[in-house]
Amino acid sequence: MTGKLIDRDTAEKYAEWFRSLADPTRVQLVALLARCPDALSVGDLTAALPVGQSTVSHHLAALAAVGFVQVERRGTSSFYSVNPSCVECFPSAADVVMGRRPPEPSPPCCSPESGRSRS
Repeated sequence: MTGKLIDRDTAEKYAEWFRSLADPTRVQLVALLARCPDALSVGDLTAALPVGQSTVSHHLAALAAVGFVQVERRGTSSFYSVNPSCVECFPSAADVVMGRRPPEPSPPCCSPESGRSRS
């Protein structure tokens, strides 16, 4: 064995990220949000997907929990956008897991704290 082992904390974080994208609706949500310059409401997202509002809300909560999605509260409404730090980190995580680049000593930069709601 010649490769460097990914530390356990990083491996757990990456597994959490991959689990959060293990649903096609979540992949669609992230892809849609990544391509929109402005934050979108649950209503906007529901109109674009073949699932109901409660399902969209459930998936957004799961994506926000791992930091992929940012939530901005405006009055009584919530608007969602992709967390830009995750756009930078996630491809690197996939490359590390697949052996395309060595693990880095720094902790992953995409986290729920970096995607916390802004008021």
